[in-house]
Amino acid sequence: MSYAPNMTERAGQEAWRTMLELFFSGPAHGRMQEVCSGIGLAPGVMKMLFQLEPGRGVPMRDLADRSGFDASYLTGLADALEERGLLERRPHPTDRRVKMLVLTDKGVRARDRAQQLLYETPPSFDALTAIEQRQLRDLLRKVADAHAQLARPRPAAAAR
Repeated sequence: MSYAPNMTERAGQEAWRTMLELFFSGPAHGRMQEVCSGIGLAPGVMKMLFQLEPGRGVPMRDLADRSGFDASYLTGLADALEERGLLERRPHPTDRRVKMLVLTDKGVRARDRAQQLLYETPPSFDALTAIEQRQLRDLLRKVADAHAQLARPRPAAAAR
């Protein structure tokens, strides 16, 4: 997809637009489908797999809130992963009403394989020198870190 920015567009908007174009119609678009097919998971199920950390259980409600999934949709995704032996539902250590989602060893292997395939550098990166690739990495990391800072809940103002 080719895009010619208008003269009033900010460089940040142009960079964001280019990143989205690369994601939605560039190498990432086809890669996601290939990886999902290769490991036999739908994109939503794979996204949930990436939300789980090996060795750490996550309450279903927390995962639903963090990922933006409706609780009933999350239940369906968890069912799909559990049926494949990729995760287990376990009781919360202090609240038996809460179910924790925990990756199995098979789930960790599937997650690692999916990430390995998804994170392979596309050939288009060869257009950049090694120095430019490091600069791009560092700039994107800076943006990602700023996003994480802005996404953190702000403490309520102190009562007067």
